[in-house]
Amino acid sequence: MSGARETRIFMISPDSMITTDVLARAVHTMADGVSVKETCYGCLAEADPEVMAGVVRKVRESYGNQVFTKRRGYPAGDPRRCRAQHGTRPGYSQLEAEWECLPLIQHALDEIDAGDEKYTAPAQRKPLPVSELKKICEESE
Repeated sequence: MSGARETRIFMISPDSMITTDVLARAVHTMADGVSVKETCYGCLAEADPEVMAGVVRKVRESYGNQVFTKRRGYPAGDPRRCRAQHGTRPGYSQLEAEWECLPLIQHALDEIDAGDEKYTAPAQRKPLPVSELKKICEESE
């Protein structure tokens, strides 16, 4: 594989009714030259960057906020990461933590897409000046 190919993780939100099989098959048919591997959380897809950009756009159009994607540092089947070739899985804990947050993110994005205007950005916090901290400490004595 050439270094110019891009590998992406497509992860299905736990609140979605999409199965990994449906996603993998759909991604595979979205463009020529896409290599797809079904995974427990969705699929890995590999293609030229221009082709991959089109696939990402089509996934967004088809599945909205039910599927999330990010770049992967290693191609699918890379012996350094593939368990079938006794590789390690150092990023799996991070993926698991991200997967658990996806329903919250999906819900928030769905609300925004539905036109919910109740959201207001939190006020920017500033570091507490030392003099303020000192004053608080002295008052509590």
